[in-house]
Amino acid sequence: MKKRDYFKNGGIKKGIFIVPNSITAASLFCGFYAIIASITGDFSTAASFILIAMILDALDGRIARITKTMSKFGSEFDSLSDLVAFGVAPAILAYTWALSSYGKIGWLLAFLYVACGALRLARFNVQIGLIESKYFKGLPTPGAAAVVATAVQLYIYLGGEGEFKHVFVLIMIFALSLLMVSAIKFYSFKDLNYFAKKPLMSLVLVVGIMIIIVAEPQIMMFTFALGYSFSGPIWWLVRISNKRHSHLKEREEGVGTVC
Repeated sequence: MKKRDYFKNGGIKKGIFIVPNSITAASLFCGFYAIIASITGDFSTAASFILIAMILDALDGRIARITKTMSKFGSEFDSLSDLVAFGVAPAILAYTWALSSYGKIGWLLAFLYVACGALRLARFNVQIGLIESKYFKGLPTPGAAAVVATAVQLYIYLGGEGEFKHVFVLIMIFALSLLMVSAIKFYSFKDLNYFAKKPLMSLVLVVGIMIIIVAEPQIMMFTFALGYSFSGPIWWLVRISNKRHSHLKEREEGVGTVC
């Protein structure tokens, strides 16, 4: 097939949508700047830019869907941006903040985080349309990055300075890496209709959450991020427990019928 025919048949469309891809580029910039800030030892700024990248990442997809400017290019660009902002940037932040003092183990663990983030994004891309959009398979990379970023901010808020050498960070990075490539389901919040009419108590709940976050932002953001990362495993354990309970109940009923 000639190149001219390839363009005519829609193989590659000329031009891109500016607005959603500009937001994605801004998210990529935040991830890159977070890496620079981590290298220079400005951990608070690095963590803040990762969180800003999360907000931008949530906006670009929604704006693309609302304005009907979704494209294959935008999807691929978004994945590459996510790998930098939520894969490489948190790993560099974790390494410079806490893992560098562990030597080879530290940088290998940081690489494990990046590799698992890349695998998580690749699996997500090939499973689009094949799995239920209500759930994510594995911990989303922004969710894992949020735990790292808010942990750093909480450490600084509690009076910590400079690097933080603690085995908790090793365990945290290892656990987040495994959760990203696991088959555990996490709620995606994609089925929530934010523009539909809701009960008055829904607004009261939102206001209450905002007040709690504003009162102690560092503590609450870390709590929410860590809570979401635990929600998948907890839900998985509950389902296993319910299945085991139902099997035992069926077996008991079967034995009672025979008797």
